[in-house]
Amino acid sequence: MPVRAAVPWVAPFALFMVLLAVIKPLGIPQPWNAALWIVLLVAALLVLSRDVIQLVPKHFVMSTVIGIGVFLLWIAPEELFPGWRTHWLFDNSVVGHPTAGLAIAERGDMLTLWLRAARAVLLVPILEELFWRGWLPRAVDSFDDFRLRKLGSFTTLSFVATALLFASEHGSYWEVGLLCGVIYNAWMAKTASIADLIWTHAVTNGCLSAYVVYAGKWQYWA
Repeated sequence: MPVRAAVPWVAPFALFMVLLAVIKPLGIPQPWNAALWIVLLVAALLVLSRDVIQLVPKHFVMSTVIGIGVFLLWIAPEELFPGWRTHWLFDNSVVGHPTAGLAIAERGDMLTLWLRAARAVLLVPILEELFWRGWLPRAVDSFDDFRLRKLGSFTTLSFVATALLFASEHGSYWEVGLLCGVIYNAWMAKTASIADLIWTHAVTNGCLSAYVVYAGKWQYWA
């Protein structure tokens, strides 16, 4: 595995996962907590990944439609079946518990909300798509040198593995995470465009962020 070549694709996501584990226990108050996320992730993307980031989608309209569709799939279970998320399949010691990521007192702080939305819409789609659709499928299929595989190329193994691991990242929302992973993988296979996946993911997260704030569905911001 050419480690240096993998850094731009993997390192920002790795930092994101580390921050998920360590930031909350530090007890940093909002909005400083949200601002710290922004600063660290922006720095990682600019320093490490600027040469591989693509931000101009080739299929803007369809990528937008898919992003909105994934958002609707994300909220559909709880909208159609109240109490869905309290089922033991989605609320247990293995996958976790569907709890809100913002305390009640923080939900009225506009700066905190804007920073949290900026992270979800502007940064997370980039660092996650670089890893999940840009690097991981190619690494699964050609671990000795992922660069031998073109962007958007999947085998059955890499398609399924990426979708399942993407689902596991979403904890209590694993079933919609799995659907999301399948759809994103399929769109990546169709377009071979990391920019389209970043935009699609950003649209999904943007719709979800607006829904969280407008409808008070804080559990979606874990």
